[in-house]
Amino acid sequence: MIVAAALLLAGERVALGVWQRWAALRDSTPTRCFAIAQPLDDAGVTDRRGAFARIAVRRGPERAPAVFFRLSAPAAPGDSITLTIGERRFALSARDDRAFAADATTQRAIVGAIRGARWMTVTVANPGGGQRVDRYPLAGAPTAIDAAQLGCR
Repeated sequence: MIVAAALLLAGERVALGVWQRWAALRDSTPTRCFAIAQPLDDAGVTDRRGAFARIAVRRGPERAPAVFFRLSAPAAPGDSITLTIGERRFALSARDDRAFAADATTQRAIVGAIRGARWMTVTVANPGGGQRVDRYPLAGAPTAIDAAQLGCR
């Protein structure tokens, strides 16, 4: 118990729970909570190239979620990044190996789509026709998002 309290005071990250391939985490300094997952590779195992999807809980009057993706490789100028969730498609903005939704309305729509789908993919397409895809299973994502929201009330 004392060790746990010391870790919290030191600004450690605490797991709020894990559901399927999604986790909810809480950072104590500064206080922030988020749901996070890594993509799967073509064989269905965790892709270890460093990519992840994160849905952070925001405080304050807006309270829109912050949807963020670390890509498996940097996007180049001219590449287009598309997030596909079920039948819905969202254009993402990118800087190097980071991709994100342009505004709060889109971020809310993404979280709503996540709640009703089984998979999401982030596709980076270059003008020459090549593409890279990061695939995320969504089983457990709604529960992890809810846990993050409750963890930072």
